[in-house]
Amino acid sequence: MIDDDDADPQGDVGGFDVDDWSRLKPFTVLATLDDVQAGLAVFSLADTLDARPLAMDLPQPLIWWDEDGEQAAVAVQAETHHLPDGEAMDVLGLILPDGSSAIALLDDVDLVDDTDPKWRELVASAIEAGIEDD
Repeated sequence: MIDDDDADPQGDVGGFDVDDWSRLKPFTVLATLDDVQAGLAVFSLADTLDARPLAMDLPQPLIWWDEDGEQAAVAVQAETHHLPDGEAMDVLGLILPDGSSAIALLDDVDLVDDTDPKWRELVASAIEAGIEDD
């Protein structure tokens, strides 16, 4: 989906590691553009029908499958939206280990817990890559 580096849904708290991800604040009501602009939510969708928060425990560790492969992330926002053609889509607002945000479909992630060895490895790799970039 789309990286959204301009939105900062967690304020200026940076990223996370395997020990402190649970401090990320969930956004559990249907987000508006004002919520995104205030840095409270990752995304807001317009032009959908019957939109509502998705029943899901947040924050939620997950492995996101995007065009670059697997990435560790934590879902902090979850909404279900119906398109005009009747198709439903479940959309997640993600925080990545470096603190950036992204949007993904629920179909493109594997929900895990924080003891999952692959998730922990992906978090560590992302943190190491961020250190090398500095």
